[in-house]
Formats: sequence, C-alpha cells, structure tokens
Amino acid sequence: MFTSNKTQTSINSQKTTLCFSIADKVGALEDCLSAIKATNVSLTRIESRPSQTKDWDYDFFIDLDGVNAIKVKEVVEKLRAHTKDVRVIGAESTNGNVPWFPRKLSDLDSFADKVMEMGEELSSDHPGAKDPVYRARRAEITKIAKTYRTGMAVPEIKYTAEENETWGKVYKHLTAMYPTHACREHLYVFPLLIQNCGYGPDKIPQIEQISRFLKDCTGFTIRPVMGLLSSRDFLNSFAFRVFYSTQYIRHSSKPLYTPEPDCCHELLGHVPLFADPDFADFSQEIGLASLGASDEDISRLATIFWFTVEFGLCRQDGEIRAFGAGLLSSFGELEYCLSGKPEIRPFDPTKTAVQSYPITEFQPVYYVAESFKDAQEKVREFAANMKRPFSVRYNALTQSIEVLDSKEKVVRFARNIRDDMKTLTTVLDSMM
Repeated sequence: MFTSNKTQTSINSQKTTLCFSIADKVGALEDCLSAIKATNVSLTRIESRPSQTKDWDYDFFIDLDGVNAIKVKEVVEKLRAHTKDVRVIGAESTNGNVPWFPRKLSDLDSFADKVMEMGEELSSDHPGAKDPVYRARRAEITKIAKTYRTGMAVPEIKYTAEENETWGKVYKHLTAMYPTHACREHLYVFPLLIQNCGYGPDKIPQIEQISRFLKDCTGFTIRPVMGLLSSRDFLNSFAFRVFYSTQYIRHSSKPLYTPEPDCCHELLGHVPLFADPDFADFSQEIGLASLGASDEDISRLATIFWFTVEFGLCRQDGEIRAFGAGLLSSFGELEYCLSGKPEIRPFDPTKTAVQSYPITEFQPVYYVAESFKDAQEKVREFAANMKRPFSVRYNALTQSIEVLDSKEKVVRFARNIRDDMKTLTTVLDSMM
C-alpha cells in the first residue's frame, strides 16, 4: 500500500548489509566471525553463496543491526584482514551510506512491522472512525498481514454480507465506466479476472487466487499489508514484482468514498494492469530504480509513481484513457480526469518528478504516457542520472537482486546477454 512522499515519515532502524568474499580454506569463515565478534556488534543474519566474480570462492552476506558509520567502518577494517573483498551494500541509517535495500525476496518479510499507519488507526474524519465494530474488523484483518511470510499462501478472509454488499456497489459503478474511460489493457484483462479469479459484484475476490493468476501472467505476486508503508519500502517491493495490498474494505456508510486505499482500490484499480507485461515491466523499472536510492531520489520516484501507476493517463487510438489505479478505483475522479477541466501534460520524468500535487482532492494536473514501454525507457534514463554508485538487476531465476558494482559482475552479465542474443538469432534465422 503506497503512501505519498508528502506524508512519509522517517524510519531509521540502522540496519547494514555487508558482503565479503573468502577463499575455500579451513578456518576462513571462523576468522571472519571472530573479527566481527571482536567489534561487539549484533549480527542478525549470515548467508553464503558461490562467488559471482571469482571461481571457487564464496560470497557471504551479513546483516548488522544498531550500528553507526563509525562501527561499520571498524567492522570493515577488521574483516579486510581475513577477506579478499568487503563491501557495504546497504545501510539503513542517516550516516550517508547507501540506504539498506532488500536483496532477496524473503527480505520483504522485514517490512511487516514497519507500517507507518495501521489499518485500524483511523483519522477522525474517516467514515468508520466512530464505529467500534468496523474498527475491530479491520484490526482482525490486519493481523493476517502481520504474520504473513514469503512462501506462505495468503489465508482466505470470510467477508461479511455487509462487506460484500459494499464491494458490489463500488464494482457496479466503476465497471459501468470502464468501457469509455479505462485503457485497453485494463479492459482486456478484466474479463480474465472474472473468469479466473472470482471477480464479480457478489463477493470480494481472494488475493491468493489473484496472486497465482498474476504470477502466471507476468510474475507479479501480491502480499497482504497491515497499513501504509513508507515510499521506500513500497517501491523497493516492485523490484521483485511484488505488490502490497490491503484486504479490508471501506465503511459501508459511504461506499463510493474512501480517504485511503482499500481492497476496492487495490483489486479494481491496480490488479488488472499488473497482468499486462509492458505495465509490469514499467512498474518494476521504478522499483529497481528505488533500490539504494537517496531520500531525495526516493521522493522523486514516488512522485513519478503517483503520476503514473496511481494517477496516470495514456494516449491510445487518438484518445486519452486512464490507467492509474487512483483513477480506475474512483468514480468521481475517473469522470473528472477526462472531462477537459484538469491540465494535461506529456509524461517527462524530469518534470513529473518535481510536480507538486494534492492528496485529498482531485488532481489539477495529469501526465499522459505515449505507451508503457515508452514510459519505461524514460524512467530508465531518469534512473541512470540518479546519484547511486552502482546499478542493479533482478535475477528472476533466484528472485534476488544483483548489485553490478564490479567489472567482473558486469562482464558476467554481458556474457548472459550474449548467450540470450545467440538464442534470439537462432530463432530468427529459423523463422526466415
């Protein structure tokens, strides 16, 4: 669940990840662990992998908690006496290092307790703020997200008749508008959700079933979330093709209004586009750009996300259509965005990233993408100019992030591309 950078607060758990390489010899790892122990730091995780750069060496990744820049430097200096290479690949602190970022899929489990605002914590103007039954129900649902971990099936929620009725009212109003307002990709996927995922006006679909469908289509999966995540955590998850979704629904007294994302927003607005390959690639591009990015660049990327994935428009067949989830899940704003009243500008990440915007009213400005692929290329160019000392790639086979921070890693990556090009050339030759 995304929160705009306008409401984001700082979360500083001072978590640092180090990577070091050792040769395959007796006692090598014990020497490294003894060196770390001598610095009196808290080692919370260690994992080993075959080296990506050297033959017959091993790469070790360790997480340290509660360490500052001085202590990290001390650990690095101690390790250098016993290793071939030591690198800080992420530090979740304010010490000027590269911010910590998830490196493998299970690292997203650490986000479970980092929500900025819980699902049951309602503002005074929320329609359900004074309804104790509604608040208790939301608290019950958010407990599922708190205990969810990578690899688990998302437990089914037995929605009440009132909750299903609220969903039905929203569903009927929005689906009546989609043929004239939604982009072609959304219109193409929606019938598939009806056929495969239980979409319809009678009951709220289950995200486990939807997640399996999306994974078959584009590799995207859905995780439940307790409430609002920081912009950094939310965007980082997109690098792994993971979308965080709420499971609770808005208050039944105002079915066509919600002050925050709920399952109607997630399942009707976001989900259909994640089944489209080009949109999935575009979304992941933003996620990859956010890994290890500075706070300033996270703010810019969050604004780009706001004006695309949340409130984006696109040009198709000479018409402007909506693809942003904030539009496709809002009866009023979906009508307004194509009414000719707001200002429409071409999507340009360098300009879009610094555009101010309101979060409690309709947008006065919208940006129009020529296509999802065009938007992806523009975001990639934008990310190339960010102040990040390395590049990253997602390895779909291992569901992990590879940091391209050495010549050896880049060469290995290039060889993989070369092999793929040989396969592509062979296929093309066979088709001629």
